[in-house]
Amino acid sequence: MRLRCAVLDDYQGVATEIADWSPVADTVEVTAFDRHFADEETLAAALADFDIVVTLRERVPFPASLLARLPRLKLLIASGMRNTVIDYAAAEAHGVTVCGTPSSSTPPVELTWALLLGLARGIVAEHDGLRAGGPWQSTVGADLHGRRLGLLGLGRIGGQVARVGLAFGMQVSAWSRNLSTERADEVGVELAPSMEELLAGSDFVSVHLALGDRTRSLIGAAELALLKPTAFLVNTSRSAILDQDALLAALHAGRIAGAGLDVFDVEPLPADHPMRSAPRLLATPHLGYVSRSNYETYYGAAVENIQAYLAGTPLRRLG
Repeated sequence: MRLRCAVLDDYQGVATEIADWSPVADTVEVTAFDRHFADEETLAAALADFDIVVTLRERVPFPASLLARLPRLKLLIASGMRNTVIDYAAAEAHGVTVCGTPSSSTPPVELTWALLLGLARGIVAEHDGLRAGGPWQSTVGADLHGRRLGLLGLGRIGGQVARVGLAFGMQVSAWSRNLSTERADEVGVELAPSMEELLAGSDFVSVHLALGDRTRSLIGAAELALLKPTAFLVNTSRSAILDQDALLAALHAGRIAGAGLDVFDVEPLPADHPMRSAPRLLATPHLGYVSRSNYETYYGAAVENIQAYLAGTPLRRLG
């Protein structure tokens, strides 16, 4: 009898086509789910008969309560090599091996700039107006050249975002609690004295921090109030870094020029969620890592991980 493998959140229906699963076809039956399971009860029921689960990024939490309800599960594969929503201790206790995959930081960098440029030049408003027979030009674009880009975080992604900003002729500064002068100099940007000064002095702010106890709700109403009324804020990192209610209030009140979001407190967003109708918001449905090359890597590596596990030599173990 072949093992059963579930692939979660395959929204585009490409998981079994974008990579070659033939090396495990004789031993593993793959089922891809193109919908998100909204609660643990439904998810547990859907996965009850599976031995292997492939999950994308941190879209689906695997707490101890869920793992306890999946007695057949033996291998859990998460794309990327960092996942904060899997209970590794519980996985070990239940005999579940957890593995990761390589992942490129380039796609979220590119999406960050898609959002930033879309906001700066009013792309959505102008596109909608043109297609609907509206006014010929209705916005005045914000310039990038000579303006200040403030980055919260200067790691792999933040560093690449910074270099693109410099190529546009922007003044780029960065801040995080552990950011050193040496790292800022390496990238060629200024080290901001504080987060508050970075927020107050920037024309564009982009968030590239890891989520943790010190960054959760880092940007709330008081921090948003520091931004210029002409400033734009982009978050492609983790939604919990930014207080969503405070951002909604700022957008509705026109206290900032606009925001670009790729991450949300609830995903997928419910149809009636206020983020879907917020003014001055350019939003995408968590597309940061969604690119063909990354999907090829994720699912190709998942096949490798399955092969290695079946051979008794698991690859890229997490936890």
